[in-house]
This record gives sequence, C-alpha cells and structure tokens, in this order.
Amino acid sequence: MKTALLSVMFVYSLVFSVSAQEKPSTADHLQNVSVTIRSEGVFSNGEGSGVIFTRKDAKGNQVNFVWTAAHVIDNLRKTRKTVVNGTPKTIVEFKDPMVMKEIRQNGRTVGRLQMDAEVIKYSDADDGHDLALLKVRKFNFVKDTVTFHLGDDIPKLGTELLHVGSLLGSAGANSMTDGIYSQHGRILKSINKFIFDQTTVTAFPGSSGGGVYLKNDARYIGMLVRGAGEGFNLIVPVRRMKEYCEKNKIMWALDPKLPMPDEDDLKKIPIEHEPKKQSQKSDVEEAADAEDAEDLKKFPFMIRIYPKYDNNLPSFLNTRPQPFKTMEKH
Repeated sequence: MKTALLSVMFVYSLVFSVSAQEKPSTADHLQNVSVTIRSEGVFSNGEGSGVIFTRKDAKGNQVNFVWTAAHVIDNLRKTRKTVVNGTPKTIVEFKDPMVMKEIRQNGRTVGRLQMDAEVIKYSDADDGHDLALLKVRKFNFVKDTVTFHLGDDIPKLGTELLHVGSLLGSAGANSMTDGIYSQHGRILKSINKFIFDQTTVTAFPGSSGGGVYLKNDARYIGMLVRGAGEGFNLIVPVRRMKEYCEKNKIMWALDPKLPMPDEDDLKKIPIEHEPKKQSQKSDVEEAADAEDAEDLKKFPFMIRIYPKYDNNLPSFLNTRPQPFKTMEKH
C-alpha cells in the first residue's frame, strides 16, 4: 500500500513538474500573441504590428481577433454610395489586411504564416481613437491570447514595461524592447478630446499597433501609435480602449468573461459610423489646421510605408521596397 502511494505521488509530481515546465515564459507568451500587419494598398504597402485576442465560438473553434492601429490599415479603406430603402447611404468597405506570423525553431526563423483578416471595427486616427479590430478568416490560427489590464488602476510612473512590435516592419518582426511608464495623460492639440500615455520602450516605424505590457505579468496596458524618437512614444492606453469598446458594445473583444457574438451578429456590427460630410472651412480654421499639422509632425505614426512594386508599371515607375528604408506617415 505504501509503495503504491509513493508511486502515485511520484507520477503526480512528475506530471506537475512537466506541466510547469511547459508553461511559456513571459517572452515566449508575448511572441505567441504578437503579429505583423501588412496592408497592400493601390499605391503603397504599409506594415505595422498587432496583438491576438482569442475566443471560442459555439462550435469550439478558436476565433482569433487582432487589435491594431487604424492608421496601419487606412490605405485599405474605401467608400461607395448606394441607396437603401430610398435613402442615400455611404458604405465603408475595407480590403483584407494580412496577418503575418514568423515561425522559429532552434534559434532560427524557419518560415512564415500569412492569413487574411476582415475588418470588424475601425475608429480613424484623426477624429477617433486610432483603433482597429480585425478577425482572422481562418479558425484556429493561434491558440494563445493576450490578457488586457481591465482594472481601474493606472500603472504608476516608473513601472517597468515591455513592447513587442515589428520594428522596421517584417524585417524586425516581433522585436522585444523594454522601458518604463514615463507620463500619463498627454494631449495632442489637434485631437485634444483624447489622451495618450507616454512610455520609453524602444520603437521604430513598424511598431504602430503593437502592444505595451506590464513587465511583471505581461498584461496589456496600451497600444503604441506615435513616437518622437526611439525612446519617446505615445500609446493609446487600455482605459481608452475600454471607453471605445463600451460605447460601441464590443467589450467582448477585451473581456473574455463576456459572451462573444456569433458569426451572423458579427456581420451586423457597423465597421464605423457614416463618414462626416466635408464642409467649407474659414481662413481661421485653415490656419488652425496648419498649426495642428505641425504639432502632429512632432509625434508621427510609427508605421513603415514603402512604394508598391508592380510588374505592370513602366520601369521608370517601379520601385522595389527597401527592407530598412522607412517613411514616417504624418
């Protein structure tokens, strides 16, 4: 009896130690939930970053949603006019962005997975929150999921942080950097209805849309969107994301405890509100816009953009993308 009990205890301890070893480290976990977002527009391609939030549908499929910055995919947006029940409407549509994930083995990149994704929600960078929610079209793409910091507390200044993003685009896919929380509540004059928090995590063009996390437990505390240098950047804090999700009734895209809509209900979610009509601006408003543009140049989007290479174009118009040449979009 004693021998049998010892055998059971040995097997239990062995299973427990193996399961403990299989638990991924913080670095491995953040690698698993981080992706590169590629947007292939008519005239240019853009590359940014994204983070995966995984849910299960009623059939048991893993459904992978991806949070990224709206400006990463804005070159895929188009509108068309139509009439619905006799009323003119403007329909907003998006070409599918690509979600890319590098595969590594034994310290070497051995390949890449690339999936199409549909745009579920979009809040533009000029008048909105600069947020986009995507859904990978293939089920069971990734099993891992990000955990959002949904508490009411705001991390203190000096809190240690990690960032994982595609620095310089796919050439630097899933690069990990660190830094600290350096300020709360920054306001850009031209979009002063919303606040940004400031961090010192190293970021380059291509980091836009990438997650910033608490170093001690890997919880997501914000999305990197703008920067004024490698170690001076602005994030959309998760409290702003909560505000946006609550207003648009999509908190299920942050909180795993809330039920996820089925496929039919997902298709009914409006991608964005009807675009605002352009009105004639006064000279004073034009001058203010110019001043705002100069202000925003101090904090450009952290997206990598390069000209689109097209075999159908004349040779003098063809420009192949340069892996480390970046243009910052203002």
